[in-house]
Amino acid sequence: MRRSSPTPVSVPLMPPEMDALRSRPRHGESVAQRAGRAVRRAIASSPAAETAAVTETAYAIQQPVTTGRQISVTSIRGGAGKSTVAALLALTYAHYRADPVLAIEADPALGTLPHRLGAREVRWSGTDLAQIVDPSMLITDLTGYLIPFPGGGWLLPGSQGAIGTRLDIDTYRVVMTSLRRYFATTVVDCETLPAEVARTALVTTQARVLVSPATPEGVAATRSVLDWVGGLHPGMLPTTVVVLSHVSPDSGLDVRKATEHLGIGGATVLPLPYDRHLAAGGAIRTELLGERTLQAAARIAAEAMNRAVSRGPGRQRTGPGAPTAPGSTGRPAPDTHPSTAAPAAPHTDPSAPGPGHPTSYGAPSGYGAPSGYGAPGAYGAPVAPGHPTPYGGHPTAPADPHGGPPR
Repeated sequence: MRRSSPTPVSVPLMPPEMDALRSRPRHGESVAQRAGRAVRRAIASSPAAETAAVTETAYAIQQPVTTGRQISVTSIRGGAGKSTVAALLALTYAHYRADPVLAIEADPALGTLPHRLGAREVRWSGTDLAQIVDPSMLITDLTGYLIPFPGGGWLLPGSQGAIGTRLDIDTYRVVMTSLRRYFATTVVDCETLPAEVARTALVTTQARVLVSPATPEGVAATRSVLDWVGGLHPGMLPTTVVVLSHVSPDSGLDVRKATEHLGIGGATVLPLPYDRHLAAGGAIRTELLGERTLQAAARIAAEAMNRAVSRGPGRQRTGPGAPTAPGSTGRPAPDTHPSTAAPAAPHTDPSAPGPGHPTSYGAPSGYGAPSGYGAPGAYGAPVAPGHPTPYGGHPTAPADPHGGPPR
């Protein structure tokens, strides 16, 4: 296999002395919040409604796709929670879907996606992989260059944390077009707008998630971005999900009015509540996330997948997964089933997988988590002889070292 540059060496994400700076991870919700929710559930809960909502969301996330769906995550400014949302989406898809899930860091210089997904070291980056990827490679060849993360997903870092490292447009295109046929779902953590890669991702991915800080300034800037996107082509707005990310316990923002302000042109607005575990940084341990955070992450993942699938030529969302997730603007609740799908985006679906590769990914195996969850099956087989296993031995994704899968 051709390689035009020296084989990179593994680099730790954090110097060993930085471990002393980490405090003990806290649960996303306080004890009082959890106790209060338990009381409210015992007194006034509706098990049937809760089951219906969970079923609706799970079906939307698990719906089958005929070609790889790519979802970009970006924001207008740093610190909005872009990489956190990208990591939550990747973890959610890896939990619910039985087919291969990939998270790509396209924010290379000092991005935090590898930290959020629990990577300890990085070796191969997107730039390195673009120089060696070949159409004849099997997915078992590629996984040797990727980092497994909990749930059975795979991560491709953008760099080794070197300042000044850039991911150019040509490299981004090579990576995205080459890997699409191997992974049913790809989450792309982009640079902040208006960087070149982020602008390219807005146009070339099947759905896009725009993360906005839950502040008046963040909402105003995000509305400007939506107006700009709508000016480029209004057909991109129906495939856009806006996430209002709360980075403090009390942002002082009127969420209802912010949702009305941002829900233009078919874009959907969903909140991501404040979570103490997310706010502390570091690897996301799903068993420590608050229940509201887990529910919000699932709703965002369902909305993004609905829009990514509806963008395919001639596709129309039908069946139990057709309605959008609860809580979105101007959309029906889970017990209603609209007869029409959202308008399709103007761009046609890229080429289908090549010969010898699957033409349909992961039909749902029921309404809960897919059967065989946590075991990638053939996609997690050992790397073929002659290909490196840079992260040590068998490259299959391990079980979550911090506990069980997302609830």
